[in-house]
Amino acid sequence: MHPVLPSPRPHLLCIVAARPNLMKMAPILAAFARLAPQVRISLVHTGQHYDTAMNAQVFADLGLREPDLNLEVGSGSHAQQTAEIMRRYEPVHQDLAPHAVLVVGDVNSTVACALVAAKLGTPVIHVEAGLRSGDRAMPEEINRVLTDQLSDLLFTSEAGARANLLREGIAQERIHFAGNVMIDSLLRQLPEAVPPLVSLRAHGHDCPATYGLLTLHRPSNVDDAGRLAALMDAMCGLSSQLPLLFPVHPRTRAMLEKTGLERRLREHAIVLLPPLGYLEMLGLMQGARLVLTDSGGIQEETTALGVPCLTLRDNTERPVTVDEGSNTLAGTDPAAIVSLARQVLRTGGKRGRIPQHWDGHAAERIATATVQWFAERLAP
Repeated sequence: MHPVLPSPRPHLLCIVAARPNLMKMAPILAAFARLAPQVRISLVHTGQHYDTAMNAQVFADLGLREPDLNLEVGSGSHAQQTAEIMRRYEPVHQDLAPHAVLVVGDVNSTVACALVAAKLGTPVIHVEAGLRSGDRAMPEEINRVLTDQLSDLLFTSEAGARANLLREGIAQERIHFAGNVMIDSLLRQLPEAVPPLVSLRAHGHDCPATYGLLTLHRPSNVDDAGRLAALMDAMCGLSSQLPLLFPVHPRTRAMLEKTGLERRLREHAIVLLPPLGYLEMLGLMQGARLVLTDSGGIQEETTALGVPCLTLRDNTERPVTVDEGSNTLAGTDPAAIVSLARQVLRTGGKRGRIPQHWDGHAAERIATATVQWFAERLAP
């Protein structure tokens, strides 16, 4: 039984910005609607991700309602984008006057809106708190650390995140182990996943009987022409044993075209695809023999699906996917990547196990704890 909330009813302002945010926010909003309809929810999209295929399609796939407001910030350097989000968000926040702001993940919008809220004296709730890669050269790591320091209520997605927060001076009573809301979305949407054959035919391709799935989008991998060329060399070599399906992020496609690498990839067993919807990606992940990625979310999703994953990075902020799940840190050395991939093909790769609280009920824990927090905070 939930606590009785005082009147006027609490107003929670929720922020989304990029594709992974939508996957995290959809189950949270559904849980509040089901378990705590007395909480008024406003949804603001900063417009940090503005590609229709990677944004509007995900709204549709997840059944996520349209935002109440889109700030339409668009792209820019990290400083420019963060500053512009703050500039556009501050008057919106002052006009809506929420009792709390809920942010998810680690994108620029997360820290920008958290900072505005904190400076205006509004409590911040951070979902997916405490994840750390230990790499301060990664912009998302800066966003994670700062957002957690600004937050009043912190929901963690894996058990190890609590130790990170305690080490950084966060009071233990502010930390709640809720589990992984990305997995809530995955489990809910998995029955609707588009079969790989259907997805490939829709884009004019046949589907290989066995395939690997590749995604790359991090600036450290795709903005450096030399590193990107080395990674593509590795993929070309691997494709002789395992055809690769490659949904290409707009940032990555621009660099492939600029460097002439796109033409080379088409000469190998690598199928270049446009950005895909969430349900298409779920189907491709579920059917893959191996996934190669630099995405944090895909590390989690492959662990939940029990699909072997090689992460093309030197570190991860999601160590539970390596320690317990199906993920292996492969680094960015082409020879090492190909060697690990061939090992997966020989042995079947890691299957791992499902981490604690990756059970489809994380959003319910978040809604329940937030209602209790509101009741205590707003009590007369």
